[in-house]
Amino acid sequence: MAYTPELSYRGSATLRRLAWFRRKPMTKTLEALLEATGRTMAEIRSGEVCAKCKDDSTCEECAFQPPAKNEPNEIPASKTEHNHRQ
Repeated sequence: MAYTPELSYRGSATLRRLAWFRRKPMTKTLEALLEATGRTMAEIRSGEVCAKCKDDSTCEECAFQPPAKNEPNEIPASKTEHNHRQ
């Protein structure tokens, strides 16, 4: 989707300074901010953004999806590998 939002002077200046700090282009910095916002919202307000979403075409890749959790009986692979080494 190629949509370029217009930022206020302050918003543009803030994004520019964050990009300089990260030593990344403004576009990459904006993407990182959006992904971080999505992850944070998914954790602290799980499902609230999804409940108001009008586009269900990319739910699997959506930044607002809560992180996958292990099943209670499932042992993470890193633990099983560690046990096999002993």
